[in-house]
Amino acid sequence: MTNKEPDPRSAPVRTRSDLGRRAALRRQQLGLTREEVAARAAASPGFLQYVEESAAEPGIGFMLRLASALDTTVAELVGGTMELPAGFGKAAAHPEVLVLSPAECREQLSTHGVGRIAVTIDDVPAVFPVNYTVADELIAYRTAPEAGPAAAAGQEVALEVDHIDDAFSQGWSVLVVGRAHVVTNSYESRRLEEHAHTGPWVGDGRHQWIAVHPRRITGRRIRVMGSHAPSTTTS
Repeated sequence: MTNKEPDPRSAPVRTRSDLGRRAALRRQQLGLTREEVAARAAASPGFLQYVEESAAEPGIGFMLRLASALDTTVAELVGGTMELPAGFGKAAAHPEVLVLSPAECREQLSTHGVGRIAVTIDDVPAVFPVNYTVADELIAYRTAPEAGPAAAAGQEVALEVDHIDDAFSQGWSVLVVGRAHVVTNSYESRRLEEHAHTGPWVGDGRHQWIAVHPRRITGRRIRVMGSHAPSTTTS
């Protein structure tokens, strides 16, 4: 019995799978082409495209080779660690800590993502996850007037964004400190809406924009020497 790749041309076209999305995202994080990953995984570029774009169910042999090619694990690719907090990987033997410049920090923030906003409510510190959007100098997020993140308005706040790579035991963290305000200008609101890539993950009814003017941006990266570290450019 041979472990032969199915012919993508003969397979029915189906909806893209979570496996495909995770594999494509990991490949992009590493800055690799399909051809490069296919060569590492001893597969054809066409089959890798099929895995990334269709609801493929490849065998364990290919999954092990693909995970190795992408410097990750099968569990990560299939979402088996999705419910676990980041940081379960073992510490690397020779990590290197790098201080990121403000420009590199902004590059990591890129255009959007999920971060944590730290505010003070009734003299008690609180931290809330928010879907943020970057528009020129502003970093903004949508919330409801009565929700916890809305308490940032009028305060000096901290917004923290990070990425943890358990497969490499490395990652980066960026901290933005600045004063927040409620966006009331209609032009500024429209500009933020145009830059937004997604709505708040917690649902509708959160239309109030809170914008942070960065006064200080700092960051660090933990890198493992000899690993195929992802490019600092994010999409």
